[in-house]
Amino acid sequence: MNSEIKNESKKRPIAVVGAMIFKEGKVLIGKRKETASHGKSEYSFPGGHMEFGESFEEAIKRETFEEAGIKIKDIKFSCVANIDIYNKVLIGVTANWDKGEPQTFINENIGDWQWLDINNLPSPLFYPTAVLVDSYKSGKNYYDKK
Repeated sequence: MNSEIKNESKKRPIAVVGAMIFKEGKVLIGKRKETASHGKSEYSFPGGHMEFGESFEEAIKRETFEEAGIKIKDIKFSCVANIDIYNKVLIGVTANWDKGEPQTFINENIGDWQWLDINNLPSPLFYPTAVLVDSYKSGKNYYDKK
């Protein structure tokens, strides 16, 4: 096996989850910090990497609580997306707010949370967030390579 093929086979995508969370007709969105590894200063829904052995629901509940300090319910599949620019496979969901007030945590990559109208979101949107918005509005549930 030549080294180019060997190196290419090591590039396996990482599974991530993201959630469009609704409360009283608005969605939760935050601004990615300058310390984020990608999407600096872009607006994003909560989400992140899945841990080994976690279900999709467990992962998005954990990520939402870790990043924003809130609990969610009524989780529903929205889309799957091959986001090769970040070497990720996104499992996108919609959910409803359950309890808690959004908080900004120093050690997380997103903060300054706001509840905003889905048709009046700030820009620029983090690409995985834009995919979730498009999925919600269009009903599309499969996105390949971007």
